[in-house]
Amino acid sequence: MEIKLINVSAHDLPHYETGASAGMDLRANLTESVTLQPLERKIIPTGLFMELPVGIEAQVRPRSGLAAKKGITVLNAPGTIDADYRGEVGVILVNLSNEPFIIENGERIAQMVIAKHERAEWKLVEKLSDTARGAGGFGSTGVK
Repeated sequence: MEIKLINVSAHDLPHYETGASAGMDLRANLTESVTLQPLERKIIPTGLFMELPVGIEAQVRPRSGLAAKKGITVLNAPGTIDADYRGEVGVILVNLSNEPFIIENGERIAQMVIAKHERAEWKLVEKLSDTARGAGGFGSTGVK
């Protein structure tokens, strides 16, 4: 699939690191480093603008290494970039650790997955089909 992209950063285009990668890393596009204090959130620019085809979304997700090692994650994970959005891709990062975290220009801060999606049409009904689970909510299928 071909996606139109404008890159105003000095960084390489997002790319797949391996042949089986689902996501491409997004890099911070900063004129100076940014410090995220514990529990602080900031929108970090990437310098990327894209034109996605209708029926396609870009999902912005945390990088597992940053989350596990530093407590840095994407606050609205996954963040969705819609096909009609033309602004700069920004990543909402939050620091869930007890230590300040410094983000440098060019640092890999999130990953982006390109995905197809469907549009739903609601059908109002009087009854839904029965299942074994029924209306059982959170934890209703067991603990182990």
